Amino acid sequence: MTTFTFAPATRETARARIALQGPGGSGKTKTALRMAEGLAKGGAIGVVDTERGSALKYAPVPGRPDIEAHEFAHLPMAFCSPENLIAAVKAAEEARLAVLIIDSWSHFWAGKGGLLARVDEESRKAGNYGGKFTAWGPVNELEQEMLDALLHFPGHVIVTMRTKNDYAMEGKTVTKVGVKTVQREGAEYEVDVVIDMIQGTGTVTKTRYTALDGACVHHPGEDFAEAILEQLGQGVDPVQVIVDELVREGLTYDRALGLHGQAQARNLLGADLLHPKTGEPAKLGDLIREYGQAVKPAATPVTNASSAPSAPPAGQNQGSSAGAPSDAGQDLGLTPVTAPQMRMMHACFSKVGLGHRDSREQRLRATALIIGRPIASANELTKGEAQTLLDTLTNFGERDNAPDEFAAMLQGLEDEAARAAGDALYVAAAQSA
Repeated sequence: MTTFTFAPATRETARARIALQGPGGSGKTKTALRMAEGLAKGGAIGVVDTERGSALKYAPVPGRPDIEAHEFAHLPMAFCSPENLIAAVKAAEEARLAVLIIDSWSHFWAGKGGLLARVDEESRKAGNYGGKFTAWGPVNELEQEMLDALLHFPGHVIVTMRTKNDYAMEGKTVTKVGVKTVQREGAEYEVDVVIDMIQGTGTVTKTRYTALDGACVHHPGEDFAEAILEQLGQGVDPVQVIVDELVREGLTYDRALGLHGQAQARNLLGADLLHPKTGEPAKLGDLIREYGQAVKPAATPVTNASSAPSAPPAGQNQGSSAGAPSDAGQDLGLTPVTAPQMRMMHACFSKVGLGHRDSREQRLRATALIIGRPIASANELTKGEAQTLLDTLTNFGERDNAPDEFAAMLQGLEDEAARAAGDALYVAAAQSA
């Protein structure tokens, strides 16, 4: 049974997630670029342009510095599928953009290749007897993947959304009831600030920050971006929280693994920082690996009475066996166990007599002896440790009397560990005498 624990809540610093919505000509693109310059603080800005290159109207003109312009990287996109947006966000990460503008986000809902088009496509597939009702299932999953990619982007994000007039029938009369955003209903909940644009004037109609509630600004730009940054900066830096844990006295390898997983889940491994010891520029993921390796327990070599080849130390691969991944030698010690490795483990344990579902404790005991540290679940393994385990299991699994020889090897490891513990106690007693 899973155990859940509540902890005191602490506000963290964050990256901007802003939506600008309005009709054509209301100033969404220009405002997005002006605000992006304030958010970027000198960093690079990128625009995914689904509006037939309309953003290029605001790009610099060679030889004409007198014309007001904005510098940005441009990515035109005509087919607005969820997969294309996910790929664009990945490219923005690799380009280390400080601000990513999606102009417009509406096309990924109602444009060519967008979610509505995908529903029509799914509903026409052979075997789909539920029409559009059942077609929404796979499309909803695609939308969630797209949102995850966009909202986990490590920089600031600004999306623009079109609006159109909304009407209602009252008897035989058609009445205008306001405007409607061209995006899935409730899309505004995915961002922190929504700004309605009308003829160049922006009004905050939704925000999680009280200081911005109801703000109305003519031609919002760098000053308004600065006000948003001030609100985003109220709290603790999640990257610094992890760094503080790393440098704290008493760091263990298991804790470093946990910090790596935490940073990976929040897309922080590529975050820039200054090394706490050298002051040189570094990445959070590299720093976690460095500190984790410094406290990693030494792996116990695998030996037995029949002089079987020993398993390689954790993180070192001596050739691929039984389809096992062959790149574990490049593992820095903190890359999580892969799905293919997890699938192979059960088959390999079965060959040495530990494949039964009731043998879980024996499998964990064997794993701990082979990799040199205790674990509570196979999910705690690193990629290198999993490779060491698979190489050892494969080695013994190919023998004629695999279960007995594997058990004898484990007993030898236990005896060796017991002797090492006894020696340590003897040395400690002698030193205290």
